[in-house]
Amino acid sequence: MELKLLNDKGEAVGTVSAADELFAREYNEPLVHQVVVAYMANARLGTRKQKDRSEVKHSTRKPWRQKGTGRARAGMTSSPLWRKGGKIFPNTPEENFSHKVNRKMFRGAMACILSELVRQDRLNVVENFDVAKDQIGRRQAQGHGFIRSKCTGRDYPNQRKPDAGESESEKHAGDGAA
Repeated sequence: MELKLLNDKGEAVGTVSAADELFAREYNEPLVHQVVVAYMANARLGTRKQKDRSEVKHSTRKPWRQKGTGRARAGMTSSPLWRKGGKIFPNTPEENFSHKVNRKMFRGAMACILSELVRQDRLNVVENFDVAKDQIGRRQAQGHGFIRSKCTGRDYPNQRKPDAGESESEKHAGDGAA
């Protein structure tokens, strides 16, 4: 399998040989769909919450007496049968939306996606990828107070930058956490 080699101006300057096991695989749509669905499901935060009959703010007093009114018996206005009553099976943040994907399935789906990108001529190899050091730390140099997380690569505002000679216990001593 041959991939296009691009220079810093985006012009094709040659080709690079790539492994057929990774870039010449046939597209398996059910496998890719399963991995994408699992990826999106695992990204859910579970922030929804509904109230059941014990959490709804209502009185526990009977709305009317049990017998003699001709109406159906009723115990509380927080009953799920009533308007503005609690839900019977409410959504809670503790619900588990995670999907497990086996390692071989994930790698196979990634190989299918990369192979399809090569077939559609949407995957290229860059010859030289230089990023100036001042471009990387521009926000820190301007004093915005952003720190780049090592594990996720996200910027987190308002975190104190650790000094070179400062230990972990000294760093958290001001927070009241040590």
